[in-house]
Amino acid sequence: MFSMDKLGQLHDMAPQPNQDGTYASTPALPLPLASNLGAVRFDDTTLRDGEQTAHVVFSREEKLTIARMLDEVGVDQVEAGIPAMGGAERDLVEEIAHMGLRASVSGWSRAIPRDIRQTLDCGVDAIAISLPTSDIHLQAKLGKSRTWVLATIKRCVALAKETGVYVSVGAEDASRTELSFLCEYAKAAASEGANRLRFCDTVGIMDPFRMYSAIHSLRSETDLELEVHTHNDFGMAVANTLAGLHAGATWANTTIGGLGERAGNAPLEELVMALRHIEGMTMSQDTRRFTEIVGYVMAASAREVPSAKPIVGRTVFAHEAGIHADGVIKNPASYEAFAPSEVGATRSIVVGKHSGRHTLTMKFDGFGSPITPEEAGRLLPFVRNRAIELKRSLSDEELRVLRSGITL
Repeated sequence: MFSMDKLGQLHDMAPQPNQDGTYASTPALPLPLASNLGAVRFDDTTLRDGEQTAHVVFSREEKLTIARMLDEVGVDQVEAGIPAMGGAERDLVEEIAHMGLRASVSGWSRAIPRDIRQTLDCGVDAIAISLPTSDIHLQAKLGKSRTWVLATIKRCVALAKETGVYVSVGAEDASRTELSFLCEYAKAAASEGANRLRFCDTVGIMDPFRMYSAIHSLRSETDLELEVHTHNDFGMAVANTLAGLHAGATWANTTIGGLGERAGNAPLEELVMALRHIEGMTMSQDTRRFTEIVGYVMAASAREVPSAKPIVGRTVFAHEAGIHADGVIKNPASYEAFAPSEVGATRSIVVGKHSGRHTLTMKFDGFGSPITPEEAGRLLPFVRNRAIELKRSLSDEELRVLRSGITL
């Protein structure tokens, strides 16, 4: 990484990012036609769906810290957990509900009156009531009819609204539910005062075009706020969420780092940055905390942040190829869509098999032992051969040792 004073000065000479993290030379992207994209609110479920990831368990201290960090980053609602599990889980939801967060605190509940009462007793200001709506779930899991579903959701919403809390109604497996029935479900929930409908792509089978169509149809049939909850089984969680938002949804359900069952959910950090830099929206979230919070949540999950993880991975702002490194040194916007500082990351220029002479001269300039372009050209084959032997890039110390042992 270029950390020496002289290289820092060279970086300072390059175009600097705007306040929003873009570069002055970055062209504005045209917004899609016929888009309903408006203000977006974030309901983060790291503490519920995120912890349902296989092999993931958060301690009490970790859950409280994550809740606080989510609030500081600027999510609108924290889905704190499942009180009906009882014991420590129930106590933690109550504790989070009384932390004094700016964000709304929601508890997740099955559509069972006993579970709903346990959730409401925690003092949350919102409740997410979930009920399957697809025929495969009704037949294989519940053995119930659509008529039963409509009656049950009405009864459960009415019960929750008795306390005046905000009610989100989840349609589990909405992406495999007949759309006409999904509209009936939304209207049944709305008739008892529900505030929001969560469209759940439970097994991650949607694509952006079908998601847009489904949410657009729901938007024309109900006045409920719409939320998109996506899974990443086919790698389209963020794209599907964006499509739902363009179609008229106003809430996005996310997790930090994309935690969630199987392949995970839509990552908060990826969605916020896509809305800011691809869609051109003004976002209020403190994106400078993204690298920190993803690192914390992944550590608490006993996982590593993948090196190429979009937005916060360690190689996202690492440049090795000669053409790329040269371009970034001259103007970061050449190969970066936004400045690394915007997400709390740093840029690095690494030396390896694909490096060029310019990178070597910059490196040794920074070391305080300059070499000429001609010397860099003679050193380059040795650098590349060593990188091939090691099957990786070279550290600064390895580069200095290599140079010291060669007569240029």
